[in-house]
Amino acid sequence: MPPMNTPVWLTQPGARGAPADLEPGLEGGQHTLAYDQYQLSYEVYGSGDRVLVWLHALLFDAALGRGLARRLAARGNRVVLLDLLGHGRSDKPRHAAANRMDLYAEQVLRLLDELGADQVVLGGVSLGANVSLLTAVRAPERVRGLVLEMPVLERAAPAAALTFIPLLLGTYYTRPVMRLATRAVSMLPRFGIDAIDSVFNAASNEPEVIASVLHGILLGPVAPTVDQRRTIKAPALVLGHGIDVIHSFKDAERLTQQLPDARLIRTRTFAELWVQPARLTGEIGDFLDRVWADGEPVEPPPSLLD
Repeated sequence: MPPMNTPVWLTQPGARGAPADLEPGLEGGQHTLAYDQYQLSYEVYGSGDRVLVWLHALLFDAALGRGLARRLAARGNRVVLLDLLGHGRSDKPRHAAANRMDLYAEQVLRLLDELGADQVVLGGVSLGANVSLLTAVRAPERVRGLVLEMPVLERAAPAAALTFIPLLLGTYYTRPVMRLATRAVSMLPRFGIDAIDSVFNAASNEPEVIASVLHGILLGPVAPTVDQRRTIKAPALVLGHGIDVIHSFKDAERLTQQLPDARLIRTRTFAELWVQPARLTGEIGDFLDRVWADGEPVEPPPSLLD
């Protein structure tokens, strides 16, 4: 395997400099499961009872987490990447009510049943972090731990509204132009670099899909209440940065204070986990080791704010 500090774009299968002999199981298999009348797609990397379910950001897909999944699978974890409804290879209903975030939490629980996993560690980026929190409140007995990157909470709410509402209106009122643009992007060749391909996949969505997802997340709760967060007993690793207003570091900091057993790490950039993943992958891997350790829990190290 390549050294942990190798840039992520040099370790993607098929990319220049990528290893030709990935260990068995590190290349994820694609699967589907039934959720109501829909089909959800998910990928599995690695094997064993130490399950991490990792959720993508808004409008992105499982490709965003593949590099992390391979690295954590190499450390003995089974990593499952779920495409939530309206995203990636999963079905994409055109009505907003199907894309509520509390329903995304239901989909995660449906996945756990499909996997036969009594307990898992949940985690994700942005939207994925919020869905993980909602799932932990809904079914705390199923959640062994949480890895929460760039949660979007109260501090970021005004900026998120100022961003998403104009985008939602744009998808409704400039639909013909957007359709031409998204179809043009969908015809572009992919790079074979998972995180970049996920960006292109997000930009390839039909405007009706984008509109239904954006509208859907505005219909229901986007995160548990502060009181609900205080009841989450599962240990949590929170990753935050201060680079953009939608993913405020203050939100990550306050969430760490609200959760009874949480540790905070300040990321160097919003893309550190994808571009230069060694440090954060090591922190997440060590966190998973502690969470799954038998016997008395290991005392976590202090928060890393630099």
